[in-house]
Amino acid sequence: MSEQETPKGYWKDARGSLIPASKVKDVDKARDATVRKIAKAAMAMQRALADFKTAAMAEVTEFADRSAADYGVSWGGEKGNITLTTFDGELRVIRAMQDSIAFDERLQIAKTIIDECVHAWAKGSNHKIQALVNHAFQVDKAGQVSVGRVLGLRQLAIEDERWQQAMQAIADSMQVVTSKAYLRVYQRGADGKYRPIALDLSEA
Repeated sequence: MSEQETPKGYWKDARGSLIPASKVKDVDKARDATVRKIAKAAMAMQRALADFKTAAMAEVTEFADRSAADYGVSWGGEKGNITLTTFDGELRVIRAMQDSIAFDERLQIAKTIIDECVHAWAKGSNHKIQALVNHAFQVDKAGQVSVGRVLGLRQLAIEDERWQQAMQAIADSMQVVTSKAYLRVYQRGADGKYRPIALDLSEA
């Protein structure tokens, strides 16, 4: 039952039960009103911040395209990281693009090849490398592996044909599933360091 469907003269509790208004304590009514007032203002602020981000992102893209046009380039400024700074260096706007990466079935193929490599090499280094491999392929509660740990294996300087084949399988298995844009605004302090203009309540 929605809030609009609650019969007049009744309050609906957290379990969905209808309570006569006369049975609801004044302090509970006051608490309800306080929370609703704050939440309503928060949702309005959330919409305003979303509108601000959309408008600011569009302005950054428009400026990037205009700047590129000065060099006869059609760039498409909606992609890539961009840093814009005022002439006096006082203010700075950064648009950062972050890709979310996932792996397809070839990641497990790479794991199989890596395991074969470890077992085929001299026993002296087996345990250390196997521990590193197992750590890299650990999954979280959602069943996902850490992109950083898996890609860290590619930094190992191991000159082995099968190992290199596994590293190629890892590279081939990578898929960009989402790309998210972040907008950060900074102001330079007296010490010359840039500090973010907080748009997050936890940072304010």
